[in-house]
Parts: sequence; structure tokens; C-alpha cells
Amino acid sequence: MTFDHLLRTVRALALSIFGLILAQTSPAATPGHSMQHFLQRGPLAIPSGAQSSAAGPQFGLFGCQVVGISAADCIDPFEMRHAYQVDSLIAAGFDGTGQTIVIVDAFDNPNLTAQVAFFNNFYGLPATQLTKVAPDGLTPFDPTDNNMSGWAQEISLDVEWAHAIAPGAKIVLVLAKSNNDADIASALNYAVNNNLGNVISMSFGENESCLAPADQTSYHNAFAVATAKHITLIASSADQGAALNTCDGNSWVKAVSSPASDPLVTGVGGTELTVAKYCLVSTGCDPTANPAPGTYQSETAWNEGLPFGDFGNIFGEGTLSTGGGFSVVFAEPPYQQGVIHGGKQRAVPDVAYSAAVEHGVLTYLAIPGIPAGFYLFGGTSAGSPQWAAITAIANQRAGTSLGFLNAGIYRIAEASQVYANSFHDVTVGTNSSLQFDLSNKPVTIIGFNAGTGWDATTGVGSPKGAGIVSELLLNVYPATDGTAVLANTKPKANAKTVGSGKVKPN
Repeated sequence: MTFDHLLRTVRALALSIFGLILAQTSPAATPGHSMQHFLQRGPLAIPSGAQSSAAGPQFGLFGCQVVGISAADCIDPFEMRHAYQVDSLIAAGFDGTGQTIVIVDAFDNPNLTAQVAFFNNFYGLPATQLTKVAPDGLTPFDPTDNNMSGWAQEISLDVEWAHAIAPGAKIVLVLAKSNNDADIASALNYAVNNNLGNVISMSFGENESCLAPADQTSYHNAFAVATAKHITLIASSADQGAALNTCDGNSWVKAVSSPASDPLVTGVGGTELTVAKYCLVSTGCDPTANPAPGTYQSETAWNEGLPFGDFGNIFGEGTLSTGGGFSVVFAEPPYQQGVIHGGKQRAVPDVAYSAAVEHGVLTYLAIPGIPAGFYLFGGTSAGSPQWAAITAIANQRAGTSLGFLNAGIYRIAEASQVYANSFHDVTVGTNSSLQFDLSNKPVTIIGFNAGTGWDATTGVGSPKGAGIVSELLLNVYPATDGTAVLANTKPKANAKTVGSGKVKPN
């Protein structure tokens, strides 16, 4: 069976100071149970030549970051830290030092060390304390294999941005030998059984109903062991809105994605985050009359493409959007009871993070077969490693591993003032979705709307870094929270045996 590598939408940055150009590749259903990576990659980004006080040796700004140069938007590490208030934590010495983030991916990225070094040098970040582990061996990298290339790009996104948010944390990259579910589960079990870190990021998933019973059991048992060990589990919620592939891969159906739908996992939805750009005197902008770069301005549920979302002029028909909805495999867990009114099933996502392609994160690639340079990445894949980084910072501040977060997250959501200090409540947008089946016939899935409090597009919202870290320390009870939930998380038996699957990068 396969893990739908939740849209790691990639798109190249502005080619020049005149803005962003996109060469779109439309997502399509694929046979059977293989994970899909949905890439939108445009031309290589060229620095605008403008400079700012943020100090990497080679640091420069792209047109999509600067007021008056381009209508397009993109986000660098300093802007993202400021938008979600992580910069104040780092300034106070809370940068993940002493913590280890585990990232589970498939195949390999043969140039990762050099890519990460370039990214760090460009942005003036400390060297990444990175270890690669391949418990079952590595499959030789083939740059002509789109599946492997997609995973290599996923690896770049995950490692660079986990480090950008928690630069003091160690990162252990655990690589499965393929994107088959059995291989991904093997890599996950290795990470858990060998205590490689106290937070695990998983930027992949698939229609939960399509999991073969053996795979479902393998994943869930690994999550149970991790929870008992106070290891935090975080996963992306999907990138085609409320739609996921049918189990035969021929069409689309309203569904939620595993592993984000497992009650032991914190599911991360996607938003369209707008932040203030760099305002430079050299481009005719008055910094005294404009907010600092990265200042939070607005957020909506992530939905791009016609007919439900933004940027129809770029994406045309077809939806890229945050996953979310209600599980048919897991009953409503105790921590969601009373918060999600009228629910009987596990609801997804729990939290959210910036994911829009047209407001994407700057990520450096140097992968065989792809021109080297900075690209714009979107998708819920961006959120999982960055939430893992925030968790590492919370663990550092707590002096212990907080482990299972969901019960604490919903306690915070139930207290109005605490909630307001901890999350941006995203109240606008939808994850309704238009996709196309293998015959190119449109399939419309009416999803869910954002609203006040928890919703099935962005969960309880996106982080206010300083606030959420402080409140997690007060509202997560490592000794009891995980234990209380373990007894209520057995998956409903899947009557269908669906065979072996594959996972692809988001």
C-alpha cells in the first residue's frame, strides 16, 4: 500500500525582479496505492541584488520578498520566524539545543550535505548537526526517476526548514529504502525502537481507508510505542483538500490521510500566510512607514486554483489545498470530545502552518537533473518539519520530552484567552476540491469551511511561537496524557486487503 506523499508542492522562485513564473504540472490520480508527489516548479530564482541587514555571507533578497519589486510572495527563514514569533524564543536562547528531530523520508538526496551547507551559508545559519541513517540500506539514486527526485526534494525541504526554525537541534534523517509502506514503516520502527529522537516528522500520507491491515497495524503499533516513550509524532494532513485518491487510484473521494488521522499523531493542516515584505530605501520604500519584514498580516485556509481558491490565473482548474475532515477508521479521541461538537470520529487536522505555493518557503536544491538554485515550496509538507522544530524548542525549554501533544493542544483551545495567546485562529477559507480522474473528468469534493475555533481545514490554527511553547509546558502532562489516549486509539478493522503500496514526497 502506499503513503500519499502529501503535496510537496514545489515551485521555483521569481526569475527576476519582475516576479514569479510558474510552469504548472497538474496533479492526477495514479494507479493503486502509491504515494503522489505533486510538484509545481517554475524557473530558477535569481537574487534581486537588494540587500538587507539579515547577515549571511551570500545573503540576498529575491524579487518576491521586496516591496515594489514583485506582486508575488515568498518567505525566508527570518520572515517565518518573525511571523510565528519564533524569533523571540531564539533570541532568548531557545533554539532546540540539546534536542533531536527525526525526519522520516524515502530513497536519498545524494547532494544533501552540500545543499544544506549552501542554504546555511546563504542565510548565515549555524551548521546543521545532521546524521543520515538508512536501516535497510539505500536504493541507488536515479535522477531520471521522478519518484526518487520528488523524495530528494522533500528531503531538502524537511531538513533545511526544520533547521531554519530550530537551528540548535540535531537532525536525524531516517531513510527508507523505497516508498513502499512496508519500507517506510520499517524506517519508522527503527527510529522509535532505537530512540533516535524525541520528535518525529512525517511529511507523507494516503487515504486512510486504503491501508492494508498489516500496514495499518505496523504504523499504529509504532505510534503506540513512540507515545509510551514520550516521542512526539507529527504528520502532514494532505494537499488536495478534502479529496484523496480512491484505493484503485482511478478517481477521488472525500477522505482524510493517514498517518495524520491516527489519534496518536498531531496532524498539520495548511494556510495561506501573508507577511510584510522587506521595505528598502534603495527600492523607493520608506522603512519607517512599513512593518518589519515577516510581520504577520493575515492567514486563510490554504486553497489555490479554480474554482475554490486563489491564483486561478496561475494554477487554472484543479485544487491544491489543506487536507482535513473526519476519519472512518478511528473514533473520536477523548481530547477532541467537547471541543469538536457533534463529532463521533477522529477529526483532522489538529494545528496548521503556512503551506501556500504562492506564498512558499525558499528552499535550496542541487539535485541531479534539476538546475541548482532556490525554489519556492508549498504544501502541508512544509508544516510538519517546522512544527517538529517548535516542539524541539518546547522540549528544550521544558527540560524534558513533552511527548504526546494533542491533549494539551485541545486544553489550550478550550481556554479562550490562552487560545488567543497561543494560536492564530484561521477563520476564512475552504478545503473544497476540484480534481480530475484518470479519464480527465472533473470530480468535485465539497469539503469544509474554516471558522471560529477548531475546523477541519486548519485545526485550532497556526502557532504563536512564544505563546504556544509556554502553554504547552503548562498544558501537556507527559506522565499521563499519552497513557490516557492509548486505550482509545484502536483502528477499525479494514475488510479490504489492498496490497503493497508506495510513498512519495509531499
